[in-house]
Amino acid sequence: MSAAAEPALLTIQGLDHHFGGVHAVAQVDLEFRGGEICALLGENGAGKSTLMKAVAGALRPDRGEVRLDGTPLRLGDPGAIRARGVNLIYQELNLVGPLSADENIALGREARRGPFVDRTRQRKRAAVLLRQLHARTDLDRPVDELPVAEQQLVEIARALAGESRVLIMDEPTSALSDREAGRLFAVVRQLAAQGVAVVFITHRLDEVAELADRIVVMRDGAVVVDGPQTEFTHADLIQAMVGRPLDRQFPERQRNVGEVVLRVEGLSSPPRVHDVGFELHSGEILALTGLVGAGRTDVGRMLFGIDPHTAGTICLDGELVAFGHPSEASRAGLGWISEDRKGEALVLGMSVLANLTLPHLRCYGRAAGWIDREAELDDAGRQIEQLRIRTTGPEQQVSELSGGNQQKVAFARWLVRDCRVLICDEPTRGIDVGGRYEIYELLERLARRGVAVLMISSDLPEVLGLADRIVVMHEGSVTGESAASDATQERLLELAMGHVT
Repeated sequence: MSAAAEPALLTIQGLDHHFGGVHAVAQVDLEFRGGEICALLGENGAGKSTLMKAVAGALRPDRGEVRLDGTPLRLGDPGAIRARGVNLIYQELNLVGPLSADENIALGREARRGPFVDRTRQRKRAAVLLRQLHARTDLDRPVDELPVAEQQLVEIARALAGESRVLIMDEPTSALSDREAGRLFAVVRQLAAQGVAVVFITHRLDEVAELADRIVVMRDGAVVVDGPQTEFTHADLIQAMVGRPLDRQFPERQRNVGEVVLRVEGLSSPPRVHDVGFELHSGEILALTGLVGAGRTDVGRMLFGIDPHTAGTICLDGELVAFGHPSEASRAGLGWISEDRKGEALVLGMSVLANLTLPHLRCYGRAAGWIDREAELDDAGRQIEQLRIRTTGPEQQVSELSGGNQQKVAFARWLVRDCRVLICDEPTRGIDVGGRYEIYELLERLARRGVAVLMISSDLPEVLGLADRIVVMHEGSVTGESAASDATQERLLELAMGHVT
């Protein structure tokens, strides 16, 4: 019997939820079957994550019911729902930073020997799960010291540690390269073959075609599409998500690449980075790509003075620089957008205004320590308008914005004052199709203004569609560099795997 012919394993009936005046989930009825991989699509704010959080017990909906094998789940009780075999991998990483990888994977399901935790058995189990994902994660290292991509794999391994009957994955590949995503897909297919119902939330339409049996699209809290994956083209799905056709995936390039602004030679910090070098020109978008653990993010952090380097030189406009702190890099005209938008790039508990001006408070200083509030508001208002940030105003809390608009705020904070070199790490991570295009347009506008952009990305179509040149890394070293016009996904992946010819 095919998955489509199986009786429903999980049934959602009349689920409804509001956040203040926002109708986040609007009377949703859905069924999911064992052995089926269902892609759940929609723009940021469409209600996908809210719906799945309600199913997993992370929030209690206003109305509605969810049944597993015909028996109601205790909504609002994540422990009880998890015990029934419904597991959710959150888009926002839900790890305990000071604990090690194996401790996070076992959290709530610790291996016991009498009253004691059996660390040996626990570590073996964690190692097996991470090996399934081909992750080379240091089990003893606190997870808050791991790159976001490795944290993502730990989060996935933790979900796999449970006996899942329903596995919900919210943007699980957002920090992974195509190769790591492919390994995850193999695990997902294996789980589906064992009868697990898999709900896969993603913004990457190529993943949908590769993995999904069925597609559900949400818009404005309601289900607008539900059917077999084979019935829909990419254009159909984009129109269903955004409510209109999207003519192109990338903006037209109209850049004038200028002189070298940033020159990096022999940058090293073993064991993560070895002898990295490249040049970045004004008006250019240079992509730095590679697999998880390749050292891409480490290079960006060193350039911005977050992490030290043990060897090598960094020259800005021909002058040797050595930034001991991000504030020094900022004053020199560099900007940094972390891949961890909610953990590092923004302060979610603060307003849009505060996030925009936080790195530049010295520019708004008045006598006796007062801040020039009027100047702050003028600059913030200008950025909100120019970047088309959808917000009720500069005083709105950043946590209340959609992912795409949060990312625009992360960009805008470096545009309040002149930024000459912008380093952005996974700039479209967790952002929907329409929001991605707006970020691409923003990067294009910056390059046209003469800003030198270093874009760190694992999304190869994004790299090929946006960059002028591409630098590929493998295990901390540069394995190749080429113009984007001369590159292919296959060749970039070969270089990322260390196949240098």
